[in-house]
Amino acid sequence: MKKIIINLDVMLAKRKMKLMDLAEKIGITQANLSILKQGKAKAIRFSTLEAICEALDCEPGDILAVENIENPEI
Repeated sequence: MKKIIINLDVMLAKRKMKLMDLAEKIGITQANLSILKQGKAKAIRFSTLEAICEALDCEPGDILAVENIENPEI
């Protein structure tokens, strides 16, 4: 099984930006951005993905990755 993961930590570190700064810049709560960063979000709006990429000056492929899950929790 495969799972899409969001690698915000790497891009935030490259841009020397804190999660709180990104949340403020794109207009969502730090709590919601944290859920997204931890991989606990079930979905992401394209508008949110666009805002993240614009704020971090990156492409979606820079923060999204597909990971194989060995033993998926059902």
